[in-house]
Amino acid sequence: MSADPAAVDLAALDFDHPVAGPDEIRAVNPQRYEFEMLSGIVHVDPARHVVVGFKDMAADDFWARGHMPGFPLFPGVLMCEAAAQLCGWYYTSQKVGDPGVLLGLGGLDEARFVRPVRPGERLVMVGTGVRIHRRMTRFRVAGTVGGERAFELVVTGVPLGKLEELRGA
Repeated sequence: MSADPAAVDLAALDFDHPVAGPDEIRAVNPQRYEFEMLSGIVHVDPARHVVVGFKDMAADDFWARGHMPGFPLFPGVLMCEAAAQLCGWYYTSQKVGDPGVLLGLGGLDEARFVRPVRPGERLVMVGTGVRIHRRMTRFRVAGTVGGERAFELVVTGVPLGKLEELRGA
């Protein structure tokens, strides 16, 4: 998979001073409350279409109590959502699509879950654009925890329309 975290020197990135924190992510991504799956963006390389973001897991996250009691695991479907939000942030922040357009999840391919992600851990995701176009994007995303591969997949994003029109405003 070409979204290899080794393609970016993760040790050289400043996770204490992200290029986009929660407020900047909210200015771009519409997800809120329990469905905010990004804690920060630490690297953007528009020339290579690479984006690096992370999600810090907490013991009080909504999924931790029930998935699974006594051994909480971040659900794989939420890893997919986190990867999709990373790609959506890139699409909107780098002005790939038209202003105000919401990028929706069009598909997931080649998903593999290799290592569990647990409360107290940081999931770092590296997304590499395979196809970047206003009508469709494809990113290879690899997630790691402490340098260990946690998941990998290909995310396809498609524009759903202007967010304000979709909301009925």
